[in-house]
Amino acid sequence: MKISTMMGYAGGFKKSARDVVEMEKAGLDLVWVAEAYGFDSPSLMGYLAALTERVEIGAAILPIYTRTPTLIAMTAAGLDALSDGRFNLGLGASGPQVIEGFHGVAYTDPLGRTREIVEICRNVWRREAPLVHQGKNYTLPLPPEQGTGLGKPLKIIAHPQRSEIPVWIASLGEKNVELTAEIADGWIPILFIPERANQVWGKSIAAGTAKRDKNLAEMMITAGGLLAIGEDEDVVALRELQRPMVALYVGGMGARGKNFYNELAVRYGFEKEAAIIQDLYLGGHKREAEAAVPQEFLELTSLCGPAGYVKERVAAFRAAGVTHLQVQPVPQGEQSAASLIESLREMF
Repeated sequence: MKISTMMGYAGGFKKSARDVVEMEKAGLDLVWVAEAYGFDSPSLMGYLAALTERVEIGAAILPIYTRTPTLIAMTAAGLDALSDGRFNLGLGASGPQVIEGFHGVAYTDPLGRTREIVEICRNVWRREAPLVHQGKNYTLPLPPEQGTGLGKPLKIIAHPQRSEIPVWIASLGEKNVELTAEIADGWIPILFIPERANQVWGKSIAAGTAKRDKNLAEMMITAGGLLAIGEDEDVVALRELQRPMVALYVGGMGARGKNFYNELAVRYGFEKEAAIIQDLYLGGHKREAEAAVPQEFLELTSLCGPAGYVKERVAAFRAAGVTHLQVQPVPQGEQSAASLIESLREMF
C-alpha cells in the first residue's frame, strides 16, 4: 500500500508545496492537487514538479467539461514531462452547479464524455497515428459542415515522456463506478467507508472488471481520511474536524434530489441522517447540519487515535482493496505532517 495526500491550501499554496517537499522526504508516494473554481491546477502541479524529485503528482480532479479532450491529453503529457514521468491524470465530471454556473457549459452525458476522453487521451499519448475520433460527444477532426472544413488529423508534436499515463476517475454512482472499473487505471472515491464499500460498489466494480481490457493492470484505489496519531482523547476528537466537510457534501453539494454525496450516505445506511442534514443545510442552518452528522460516519471515514487503532484502520482500508491510503495529516504538539507520514509508513 502506498501513501497519498490531497494538497492543502491553508497558509497559501507555496507553504503547502514546502510541506509536500518535507512529506516526500518522509515517504509520501503521491500528492493530489484539486481544481474546483479557484486557481487552475496544472499551474500548481507544474510548480510542485519543479520542487520535488520522487513523489508522484496527480490531478484530482481535472473536470472533463472545462477543457477539450486533446488539451487534457496535452496538459497531462506536459506535466508528465516536467515531472520526469511522475504524473497521474485524475478526471471527474464535477457537478452541474459548477459546470453550468461557472463555466457555462451544459452538463450532459458525463459517462459518455468520460469514456471518449480517456480513449482520446490514450491515443494522443501513444502517437501511433494522426488523431481521428468518431464519437457521440467528440468528432476529430471537426466535420466540414460544423466549421471551415479545413480541419485535418494531427499528431501531438511533442513526444510524450510515457505513452501510458495513469488515468484515474473520480466516481460515486453505480454506472460511473462500473465505467471506472472497466477503463481506468485508478479510482478516486470520496467519503469511503471500507467496511461498507463492497455492499455499495461491489456489483458495479465486478461488472466493470468483467469488461476490463486484459492489458490494464488491476484497478488502483485511493481512499482514506483524516490522520492523527496519539494516545490523548483529544486526538480521537479530531474526527470532529470532518463535520463541516461532510455536512457540506451531504447537505449542500448539489440540489435536493440531485446530490451524489447525499445518495452515497443513503446507500451506506444513513438514510434518515442524510435527509436531516440536507434539510438543515439547504435551510440555511449549517451548524445544525454539521451537528447532525453521525459520529459513526466520522469514525469510519478517518484514521484518528492511538497507533494500534490507526493500524487497524489501515488494515480495514487495505482489506477493501485500497492501494493508496489517502490521508490528511493533522499534527499535534511537536508533530508535523511529515512525521505523521513517517509514523504511518512504519505501520506498513
